[in-house]
Amino acid sequence: MTKRGLLRWPTARGALSALGMVAVLTAALLPERAYLGPATVALVFVVPVVAAVSIGGFGAGVLAAGVCFLVYDYMFLPPYYTLYVARGADWAALGVYGAVAVIVARVVSALKVARAESQRRAEDVRRLFDVSELLVRELPGRALVEDIVCSLRSAFDLRGVALLLPVDGRLQPVACAGYELSPEEAAHLTVGGAVPVSLGPTPAQAGEWQAVALVASGDAVGLLAVCGAHGGEEQELMRAFANHLALALERESLQEEAARARLLAEVDQLRRALVGAVSHDLRTPLATIKLSASTLLDSAGSLGPGDVKELAELVDAQANRLDRLVTNLLDMTRIQAGTLELRRQVVAVQDLVEEALAVLGRSTESPEVRLALPDDLPLVEVDPVLVRQVLANLLDNAFRYSPEGAPVAVEARVVPAAVAAPAAPPVASALEASSVPSFSSASVPRKLEVAVSDQGPGVPEEERERIFSMFERREAGGRGGLGLAIAQAFVQAHGERIWVAPTAPGGGARFAFTLPEGAPRPACS
Repeated sequence: MTKRGLLRWPTARGALSALGMVAVLTAALLPERAYLGPATVALVFVVPVVAAVSIGGFGAGVLAAGVCFLVYDYMFLPPYYTLYVARGADWAALGVYGAVAVIVARVVSALKVARAESQRRAEDVRRLFDVSELLVRELPGRALVEDIVCSLRSAFDLRGVALLLPVDGRLQPVACAGYELSPEEAAHLTVGGAVPVSLGPTPAQAGEWQAVALVASGDAVGLLAVCGAHGGEEQELMRAFANHLALALERESLQEEAARARLLAEVDQLRRALVGAVSHDLRTPLATIKLSASTLLDSAGSLGPGDVKELAELVDAQANRLDRLVTNLLDMTRIQAGTLELRRQVVAVQDLVEEALAVLGRSTESPEVRLALPDDLPLVEVDPVLVRQVLANLLDNAFRYSPEGAPVAVEARVVPAAVAAPAAPPVASALEASSVPSFSSASVPRKLEVAVSDQGPGVPEEERERIFSMFERREAGGRGGLGLAIAQAFVQAHGERIWVAPTAPGGGARFAFTLPEGAPRPACS
């Protein structure tokens, strides 16, 4: 059935319903017409008029009023079965009935139209609310535009919807729903081609695309293309939605710019902190190496073998310290680039401690080192390179901040996996952004707790959470910098924890971390 036929069908249905009601009412009233007054019959025949208007509109009501007028005259006004009216009172009754019927038809029709309009307005508001509600959701950009085009197509019963946004300086479809926009049609809709198409009062033909520009803050941010749009006020509703969509896209763009600004600010802060940390750590060893080398050059003939050896050892120690600084910088680069990978091996904690001390030019036999490592310690399953670096950084800190001659203690003990260690302080923002791998240790029944203690000034309680942050330093040359931040990153990469353990006032600092237990030691043969 054509659209025109669909429009005519309610009118015909209302007229047929009225004719049926007139026939039923006539059959019911006809046996009693001798006892019924003209006014009673006229009131009864108003009912088919109201029914016709309710079903088929004003046209059906007028048709029903005409039929009722004729039946009223023909069947209920004497002389019966003729349209002739003999009395003036009957003429008045007919005239009043006709006027009342038309007025009633008009009033009921107006009420019906008003109710339909109210329902349509409510539906439009609901559709606009449902679709606009998507625009305030905190969704990623891709998910947001896909939800928007799908919901818009469903809400407005469109054949297709496409959202075109600037990509590399050209408008490109970034999301489509339903009938897809062809490249030729997309080129026609872009501002780079012909005059931009806008939604006008004329409905689009089948397969024809129309578009409306999305403008926010006076700038065009894209195009919304629709296929199969209806005319009239629905397009005004779509324009209102397009305005909301433009604001949502602008908000998304502003959020991206704000994120980039925060990233640039963080990078700038890290750059300044890196320069400060590196310059601080480089100054002392470089000054020592320079002074020792100058002394060797200027006083080569006057120095004894012992003095030459002492200066050479000093240069070697400070060069090793510079090497550790460069290693830390390279490790930080790996962490931030997300290229840190674990290569787990089953090793002994005693071996890791010996290797870390060797990196620092010390040994387990040194009087500056006190070990408390039981012989029956189980093996650990870790990346030995990373854990050795953790121990080296902690030991380097402990040696630097301990009083001269005071030993640094390294302890290890087995603890149940269910025993919760203190929460690890958060990694610096730069480390949070990196892709440091982590591994669950839920399957490990026990852990090893390793601790490095010194007798230095200690770490105040209020600084224990932020001391692991990148480049964090206390006043007057306190602990911090790259070493502790890298140690935390390496420990957390194993799915473990590192923290500053409480100590007695003036009792120095104690850094503890956990390691997952590995395979049991093989039995001696």
